[in-house]
Amino acid sequence: MSRDEKLKERWTGVQQKLSNQFADGDLLDLDAIIYLIGVQELGQPHKKFKKDHKLDLMHIAICRLLEPYGYYEFDYFDEDSWPHYKILETLPALKAGEQSVLMKEAIVQYFLEKGYIE
Repeated sequence: MSRDEKLKERWTGVQQKLSNQFADGDLLDLDAIIYLIGVQELGQPHKKFKKDHKLDLMHIAICRLLEPYGYYEFDYFDEDSWPHYKILETLPALKAGEQSVLMKEAIVQYFLEKGYIE
């Protein structure tokens, strides 16, 4: 099985499992999954968030997801327990499709590390 096929298979598995767990089977898109990762990383799963905090949660997730690729590094937790990251390397200019593949790959790797999927 090629690397792309394995990524697609794993991505579909993550998407399906999260959709069943959090969306009553309605298929979650990439942004929704990034948001869920942000909530997970913040560690406040039962809290209601305002729109601007939802964007902050997505930013936390993206930083966490791209940390293993050398783009970000965890810096500190603020007084409200929100994680902050510092930029180590500027992200390269990627086309939309390339961004999507990078994020899906990072999400699959995240859930492999967490033991959520195999």
